[in-house]
Amino acid sequence: MSASTGSTAAELSVAADHVDRYRERVAGLVTPLLGGNHDDAVSAMYEAERALRSASRALERAVRALK
Repeated sequence: MSASTGSTAAELSVAADHVDRYRERVAGLVTPLLGGNHDDAVSAMYEAERALRSASRALERAVRALK
């Protein structure tokens, strides 16, 4: 692995970690809204959580592909 590739893999790994933390934050924000009059917001937040999970996995795949 070249220095440039290693640097890219490291940056992508950090980005994947951050995206996963954001996913966790979004998931934590859903709980207080459950059972209220915020079904549309909860649905959108679940959708965002799934998208963030997919983004994190894609970044992790890119890191593995660079190694």
